[in-house]
Amino acid sequence: MSEQIVIVGFGPVAARLVDELLPAVRSGLVALTVVGEEAEAAYNRVLVADLGVGRTTADALALSDAEALAADGVDVRLGLRVRRVDRARQQVLLSDDAAVHYDRLVFATGSRPVIPNLTGINPDPTHPVLPAGVTALRDLRDADVLRQAVEGGKRVVVLGGGVLGLETALAAAEEGATVTVVHNGPHPLGRNIDRGGGAVLAASLRRCGVRMAGNARSTGVEHNAADGGFSALLLDDGSAIDGDLLVISCGVRPRTELAEGCGLSTSAGILVDHKLRAHHEPHIFAIGDCAEVRCPDPDCARCRNAKGPSGLVGPGWRQAEWLAEYLAQLASGAPEDAGLLPELPVEQAGVIVLKARGMNMAVAGDNAAEPWDEELLTAGAVNGRARLQIAQWADPEHGRYVKMTTRGGVLEGLVAVGMPRTAAELVGLFERGAELPADRSLLLRLDGPDQLPGAGPADPQETVCRCAGVSGAAIQGAVEEGCATVAEVSKATRAGTGCGGCHEDIKGLIEKHFQAVSAA
Repeated sequence: MSEQIVIVGFGPVAARLVDELLPAVRSGLVALTVVGEEAEAAYNRVLVADLGVGRTTADALALSDAEALAADGVDVRLGLRVRRVDRARQQVLLSDDAAVHYDRLVFATGSRPVIPNLTGINPDPTHPVLPAGVTALRDLRDADVLRQAVEGGKRVVVLGGGVLGLETALAAAEEGATVTVVHNGPHPLGRNIDRGGGAVLAASLRRCGVRMAGNARSTGVEHNAADGGFSALLLDDGSAIDGDLLVISCGVRPRTELAEGCGLSTSAGILVDHKLRAHHEPHIFAIGDCAEVRCPDPDCARCRNAKGPSGLVGPGWRQAEWLAEYLAQLASGAPEDAGLLPELPVEQAGVIVLKARGMNMAVAGDNAAEPWDEELLTAGAVNGRARLQIAQWADPEHGRYVKMTTRGGVLEGLVAVGMPRTAAELVGLFERGAELPADRSLLLRLDGPDQLPGAGPADPQETVCRCAGVSGAAIQGAVEEGCATVAEVSKATRAGTGCGGCHEDIKGLIEKHFQAVSAA
C-alpha cells in the first residue's frame, strides 16, 4: 500500500520536493498530495520584482505544471488553505471542509513579509490589509501592481534597505521609474555590510538613479483624498516622502501558525532535528523558510550556534532533495536503510550578491571589524586562536571598495563593491575555506585595466549558481550537449532558477563556448 505524503505549501521549495518524489509516486511507492494557498502552481517568488518591471514573464517564473503533476498521479489542490492539522487522526483539514489523511506530513509554508506598524495600515501581523498603492511584492498580483507603476512613470518608494528592496529599487530605476529607498540606519544593508562598504554602496545606488533616504524612521502612510491610494510615507521628523506606490521590503517571518496550532515546538521557525523531523513527532517534517534546524539535544555541538531559517532558496532546495530521498526510503519499508543516509550537511554562511547594470556587490561572513580596532593591533593569538587581520581598499569616487577579514590567512568575511572579478575570486575562496595570497593586492589587480575580459570561473569546478549548487563544468557540459540559451541551460541543469544573479555568468559561458567553436 502506498504511503500517503501531504505537503502543505506550494512554493519553490515544495516544488523541488515534489519533483524529487515523482519517481516514488510513479512507482506507486508514495501517494502525494500538495496543498497550495495560491491559485497558481509553484513559481519563482525570488524573481517577482523582475516580473514587475517587465524583464521576465509569468511563464518563465513557473516551476511546476499542475496538469502534468496530476497526470503523474500527484493530487494537486490549489487555492485552498489548511485550516488545521489533526495530529491524533493524522489528518489535514482544508478550507473547503475536505479532510486529507497523511502518513507523513511536510510543512513547506515558507514565510510572510514583515509589515511595520504604520498608521494607515492594518497592524494584524498575520493578515495585514494593505491599502491601494501599497504592496509587499510577494506574489504575481503584486508584480502586476509594480508593473503598472513602472510603465506609468509613477514614483516608487521602497521601504527597507535589504537585498530584495535594493534589487527592486535598482530594477525599477533601470526601467525609468523615479525610485526612493527609505531605510533606518546610516547605510543600506546595515546588518550585513560594514560602514565603509555601506557608504560606497549607497553612493553607487545614487549613481544608478536610486534616491536614498537614510536614518529615516517611518511612522505612517498618507492617502489620496480622491481614490484612497498611497500618496506619501510619513517620517518621525515630520517630513514626508511623496510617491504613487509604496513597496514594503522589511524582511520576512517564518509561517509557523499551523505548526503552533497543532502543538509543535517553534522558535523563529518550526523546530526540526538533523533529519528535518519536528521535535518529538516522527510523522511531521518541515523544510525551507519555515524550518529551523535545531535538534532537541542540548549538548549537540552543531546546534550550539544554530540560527533561524536562512531565508535563501538554495538551502531550502538542498533540504528538499535530502528529504525526498529520506521519505522514499521510509516508504519502501526499510527504515534501517533510511537511518544509514548521511545527515543533511550543515549550510555554509550565505553570500549576498547584488548585481545591476553598472553595479556589482558581494558580501559574506563577519566584516564588522575595522583595521584600526585596538584589539586587532595586539600582536599574537587571542584565546588560542589566530587574531583577525583586515585588508581594506577604497576608491569611493569610482564606486569601488574591497575589505577582506581573515584569520590565519582564511577569509572570515568580505565586502566587494564595484569590483566584479575580485568579488568572484573572494567568494570562491570564502566558500572553499582556502587561504588568500600573502600579497592581498594581487586580488585587486583582477579588476585592473590589463586584465582581459573572461566568462565564468577560472576553475570549472567552482560554483556558478549558488542557489542550485551548479558548477561551471556542469553548465559547460550542458552547452556542449546543445543548450544555447540561459533558459535551455536552466532546464537542463537547474542553474539560474533561483535568484537569477548568475544569468550573466551562464550567458558568458555560452558565448565563450561558441566563440571557441567559431575560432576552431
